[in-house]
Amino acid sequence: MSRYTRHANTGTGPGEITPDGCAVEVYARLPDSGETGIVASAVAEPRGLTLLELGAGSGRMTRPLVRRGFRVTAVDESPGMLEMIEDARTVRSAIEDLALGERFDVVTLTSFLVNTADDDLRTGLLDACARHVASDGCVVIQRQHDSRHEDVRPGHGWREEGMTVTTTDVEQVGDGLTRSRVEYTSEGLTWVRTYYSRLLTEPVFAETLSAAGLRVDRWLTERHDWVRAVPVS
Repeated sequence: MSRYTRHANTGTGPGEITPDGCAVEVYARLPDSGETGIVASAVAEPRGLTLLELGAGSGRMTRPLVRRGFRVTAVDESPGMLEMIEDARTVRSAIEDLALGERFDVVTLTSFLVNTADDDLRTGLLDACARHVASDGCVVIQRQHDSRHEDVRPGHGWREEGMTVTTTDVEQVGDGLTRSRVEYTSEGLTWVRTYYSRLLTEPVFAETLSAAGLRVDRWLTERHDWVRAVPVS
C-alpha cells in the first residue's frame, strides 16, 4: 500500500478544506479554462447525452457541461462543494465507493485525479469509471502528460478572471512521485495546497486502464493530457 494516500495532501486558507486538501472557495472561483470543450470533443453531439462527472467540486465544469447539452450527474464527497451546484443532479460520495447501478454515455475523471500518488485509490477511481460507463460510451480522463514533472517548476503559473495560481515548490520524492506546493490568490485572499502525484507514462497509463477494463480510443489533445477511453469489448 502506498504511503502517499490522499490524506498526505494538505491545504490551508479561508473556508472549508476537503480531505484531500482542496479549498472549496478556490474551486468556486476557478473558471472553466476550455476543459469542457475538450470533453465535448469526445462525442459527436453532446445534446441529450448523460454524463457522470466524478469529482465535480463546486461545479466549475458542471455548469458549462449542462449548457452544452449534457444531462449531468455531479459526484463529490464534499457537501460544501455540492452545495454550490444548482443546475445538475448531485450525489455525495467518494468516487471509489460510488455504485449508482446506472450506466452513462460519458464519464469524466479530470483534475489529474488519475495521477494520485495512492495506487490503491487510482484502481478504485478507474474501477468506478468502468462500472458506470455504458458499453458504447466513453470515459474522458485528464492526465499529466509525460513531461509534466519536468515542465512544471517553481514560479510556473497563470492568472485568469482574478485568480492567480502559482507553483511555489516542486520536489521529486522518488519512484516517479512528486510533491508540489501551489498557491492560489484572489481578492486579497490566499490558499495553499500541497499534494503528491505519480507520473504515469503513456505505456503505464495504458496498462493501468487495461486493468480496469478500459483502453485508449484516441487522444483529445496534442500533448496527450486528455484521452477518450472506452470499455474493452
